[in-house]
Parts: sequence; C-alpha cells; structure tokens
Amino acid sequence: MNARTLAFVAGESSGDLLAGHILRALHDRAPGLNTVGIGGPRMQAAGFDAWWPSERLAVNGYADVLARLPELLLMRRRLRQRLLAAPPAVFVGVDAPDFNLQLERRLRQAGIPVAHLVSPSIWAWRRERIELIRQAVDHMLCIFPFEPALYADTGVKATYIGHPLAEVIPLEPDREAARRALALPAEGRCLAVLPGSRRAEVKHLIDPFLAAAAQLVQRGLMSRVVVPIAHAGLRPRVLQAAAAHPDLPLHLIDGQSHAVLAACDLALVASGTATLECALFKRPMVIGYRLSGISYRMMAGRGYLPDVGLPNILAGKRLVPELLQHDCTPQTLADAASDLLEHPAQLQQLQDRFAEIHLSLRRDTAALASQAILDLMPA
Repeated sequence: MNARTLAFVAGESSGDLLAGHILRALHDRAPGLNTVGIGGPRMQAAGFDAWWPSERLAVNGYADVLARLPELLLMRRRLRQRLLAAPPAVFVGVDAPDFNLQLERRLRQAGIPVAHLVSPSIWAWRRERIELIRQAVDHMLCIFPFEPALYADTGVKATYIGHPLAEVIPLEPDREAARRALALPAEGRCLAVLPGSRRAEVKHLIDPFLAAAAQLVQRGLMSRVVVPIAHAGLRPRVLQAAAAHPDLPLHLIDGQSHAVLAACDLALVASGTATLECALFKRPMVIGYRLSGISYRMMAGRGYLPDVGLPNILAGKRLVPELLQHDCTPQTLADAASDLLEHPAQLQQLQDRFAEIHLSLRRDTAALASQAILDLMPA
C-alpha cells in the first residue's frame, strides 16, 4: 500500500469543484501527498494526477447510461485493477454513486479505507442503496445538515461538513462588479440561462430556455440574456438553438457561471447543483428539466419528495417554480419568470430565505473533509 497516495473519483463539474476545494486543504495539511484517479480541471489545478477526466462519467438519465454502459463498466474495471495492483492509503469517492459505490465495495473488501463525499440522495429516491453504502463506505461526508441522521442505525459513520459552495459564494454578491467583469451594461435586467453542464441536458433544455428568454425580452422584462457555456463541446448546440432567435440580445460566455449568476436578475436553470448556486447568489429562478422519453418513463414516480430543486428541498416547501418534462415549455417558463418579477415583496422574501439557507450550509468544509480523510490513513 502506498502510504502517501490518495485516490479520488469525482464525477462531473460539481464533483470536480468540491474535490478541488478539499485537495488544496489536504496538500496544505499533509505536504507530499500524491492524489490520483478521475478528476477535472479544478482538481488538476490543485495538484491532482487525472488518469481520466471527470467528464467521462457525465450521464443524464437511464437512456444515456444504457448507451454508455459498456464504456463506463470498462473504465471502472480498469480503475479497480489499477488500484488493487497499487493500493492507495485511502480511496475517496466524490458523488457519482452509481459508478463509485460498487468500486468502493470491492476496494474496501481488499482492505482499502473508503470515504465518500456527497451522500447519495437516499432521502429523495432509491433508499435501497443504504445496504450497498454500508458495505462500501467507512465514512460518509455529508453536505446537507439533515443527512447524518439517515445513517444513525446503519453502522456507517456520517459527518456533516457543510457545503463548500456556501463558503465560496459571498453572502452579499456584487451585481455591479460582476457586470463590469463580464462587460455587461450596468442598466437593465439580465436573464441568466443555465441549461446544465451535460450534453444531454443542453440538448433537451437549451431550446425551451432560449425561447422563454425571447418571450421575456418581448414582454419588456429583460434587456440581456447571458448563457455561461460549461465547456467548449456544448457551444455548437447552444449556437444552433440561438440561430432561431437572431434578434435576442444574447451573450455567450465560456464558463464563469458564478459571475453570470452574480450579474443576473433572474435565472432559468436546470435542476441540479446550479439551483443551489443560484439560491446562494440570492437570485430568483425558475427550475426546468427534461429527460429523454424513455428515461422519464423509467424514473417517473420513483422519487419520495414532491420537489427536485435543492432550494425547495432544503426549505421543505416550494420556494421557486419547478417545471419538469412536458411542463417545461417556453410559455410556462416565461410565465413563471414573469410572475416572480411582477411581485417585488415575494422576491424580497425569497432572497431572505435564500440567505437563511446560505448560513445553514456554511462550515469549514475543506478543513472538516480533509481531516476526516487523513484520519482514515493507516498509522
């Protein structure tokens, strides 16, 4: 076993962001550590040796999983063989439970300590995974305050470490500074359009989101529309959708989603981590989501909660509109956004509630997570 090597597998951009935050703390606390595995650019910037990019794990719905299943299984088998041949001191799975949990179980059976960062959403659906988690994980690091209680009787140690985004995002974002940084006009309302970071998400959402944006501009409710493009591979699909709206005052920006959220007055946002980011920036939003028909039929009715948006789940009630699948149309999106903008008192209450959520998620996440991981290392 390599006592100075930690292996990570982080799925997608949100996992890369979270793991990058923690890797910096790990290297500060334990200089000379080697960190290897599957990760993205933020992890690499923190000194991570990426054997494969985290984008390779990005899937959207059952149909996408089925199409890519042979590739994903081969990647996991090769990774498992590599880690068993040269065992790390600790394995850290970051989100991506469908990929990580089976891998973690095999590694733990081989005597490798396992930490898992970001609890699978067993509070929302697939509670049966708790048995697999019990077999696979030594220490579950939870980013939401209600999650440790779910593990109280399972034998899995669980610790609430806070959400790193609550530390990164300021309590009072500076809209004017963000607009200057993005070269956007200081006057007029700005709409942020965030259709997701996965190709399948953008494929399904960019058309209705931009069509809704066009309606809001036509109604005189928005002056600018800004789309942060998560990575270069998504730009052609966004440009294709934009071609249908040649008069739209559209700004396409590579990355910088946080700056875009700080600059905007309202967002149309895909369900996922971006909804929490939007809430932490205290910006009103309309949540939309679409899957392929087969994925939607397979997932329909399997959830335990009435809401899918993280702000609504954390609040325990519907704070912001959610428009899913057949309800996610340009008209319904634009109408929901208009309703928010036309009720200033409601907007203030929403921002106050977002501030409460922000404070509840603030912890020294990097310090708590890095220490928990180091505590698993063999003496």
